[in-house]
Amino acid sequence: MVSSLLKSSFTPLLSSVFSTPHQKGATIHQIRNHLYQEVEATGKVSHRCYFAAAHICKVLRQEYSTNLLKLQLPETLYHVSTHWDLCTLCCQAGRSAIMDKLQGFEFWRTTLKEARFVVAPMVDQSELAWRLLSRRHGAQLCYTPMLHAQVFVRDANYRRENLYNEVCEEDRPLIVQFCANDPEVFLQASLLAQDYCDAIDLNLGCPQMIAKRGHYGVFLQDEWELLEKMVRLANEKLSVPITCKIRVFKEVEKTVRYAQMLEKAGCQLLTVHGRTKDQKGAMTGIANWEHIKAVRKAVNIPVFANGNIQHLSDVERCIQETGVHGVMSAEGNLHNPALFEGRSPPVWEMAEEYLEVVKQYPPCTLSYVRAHLFKLWHHTLQIHQDLREDLAKVKTLEGLADVSKQLRLRCQEEIAKGKDVEEKKGGLPFPHWICQPYIRPAPKDLVANGNSKDSEVKKTVCQKRALEDSDGTADTLSKNKQKKRSRNPNKNFCPEQKPKYIKCEQCGNPKGNKCVFNLCRGCCKKKAFKEVADCPSHGLRFKTKAEKQKAEEDGKKEGSAVETERSSSSPQPLPDPRTELQEQLLL
Repeated sequence: MVSSLLKSSFTPLLSSVFSTPHQKGATIHQIRNHLYQEVEATGKVSHRCYFAAAHICKVLRQEYSTNLLKLQLPETLYHVSTHWDLCTLCCQAGRSAIMDKLQGFEFWRTTLKEARFVVAPMVDQSELAWRLLSRRHGAQLCYTPMLHAQVFVRDANYRRENLYNEVCEEDRPLIVQFCANDPEVFLQASLLAQDYCDAIDLNLGCPQMIAKRGHYGVFLQDEWELLEKMVRLANEKLSVPITCKIRVFKEVEKTVRYAQMLEKAGCQLLTVHGRTKDQKGAMTGIANWEHIKAVRKAVNIPVFANGNIQHLSDVERCIQETGVHGVMSAEGNLHNPALFEGRSPPVWEMAEEYLEVVKQYPPCTLSYVRAHLFKLWHHTLQIHQDLREDLAKVKTLEGLADVSKQLRLRCQEEIAKGKDVEEKKGGLPFPHWICQPYIRPAPKDLVANGNSKDSEVKKTVCQKRALEDSDGTADTLSKNKQKKRSRNPNKNFCPEQKPKYIKCEQCGNPKGNKCVFNLCRGCCKKKAFKEVADCPSHGLRFKTKAEKQKAEEDGKKEGSAVETERSSSSPQPLPDPRTELQEQLLL
């Protein structure tokens, strides 16, 4: 009964919406396809489509309230004509026909189709075009870039550019990730996104400074009450499952309790990044799979692992050692989109295919495309620095494609000359034109030379990059200094040959060569202002301005005094004799 009723009522309703000028395109298209598949397979309608169909009717009520009778709906809907609410229709057809929201392992098996190879959420990097490229080469599940929940709720353009315009049938299953620190805001954002994805993910792993300033990501990992409330509220109100991505604590036991708390609150899938909050940038180091293994054993929901994934062999080893259900890759995927296929293709093959996908599924922000090409051609651009500059300057998609083509031609010339064997000796496992991971240099070993270990750790963390050799050759210069050298070939970076400056007496900065106070400009300005003095070297004229202002004031006073004298010395008018005569007569 349910199947026949749904077919007879949903079909004309959905087709009528498609025929209207105000199409709700992607949402209705997804609901229709998903609904038909469920009806054919099970004769039931899922929790998600149940509420989405109600949303369609709500749109119809708002936009076509005067023309509802012209939609030619079947008689099965006339008995709810006062509401035009499919929720009522489904309830009358039998509330038991509505399946509960899938949870835990059932969600992973049914909705996510037992996904094992996962593309991580990456800010400005895991956009639609890149997700489609990754899916073509083995990825089974993708996340959107991290979206800011508060902006998503407030800004319709932000929603359209980052999610609504990126709807694609090929891009499923898909999980939308939000960063948030307010339960209500997170819920509102999730409600706006749930019809466009298969699950909502809460970001609890971002360690960057922007996350610290905004108070989200990994900087919420100590606020368990807040996180429990956020996850529980979303789990109760959303029609799709809620998942979380976390980083580990230093203590395994605390990490396990953290994961169990999220599971109890309603998290249906947990991704564990095996690094701590402080492991980032130069101190990234190696992810700890032991923490992930402990979490996997302690919870009864699917667990994904993240960290140390550079090749397909790493994926298989991680699954064997930790027992997780899937493995997520971020950096490895950016340098080799075919990682989950177990291939290392030529860079130009991936770059050209990516550019074709970008043209096929616009719009795509140019900065995203440029960033992906920089990642793909990373090792080659270390050699061809001139094209690196060109790649950074071009302003169009065609320009980026042209630079990529030039890089391909240069690599093919090197192959023709037989340089591929020589290139392997440069420290890379493959020639530079082959897709391969970028391995971050490990943090320097801490050796105590008469100092305490803590002081050495502090020095290592705070210390800048080591100084170059005295000759300042290009091989040892940083990228920034190489750019400066290209603009000025005579520029010298040797610290011994740099000119020595006399320090300011107060702050230690270089003092002005001709400063009357022997200070830097900042200290000189403060002192000159306090003492009302001049310093020609720094262009400070406090004394001169004060004297000029005083002279102007004195001039104004003298002018007013002269006017007063003139008015007092001016002749008095003669008395009128007739007035005097009248006064005498009155007396």
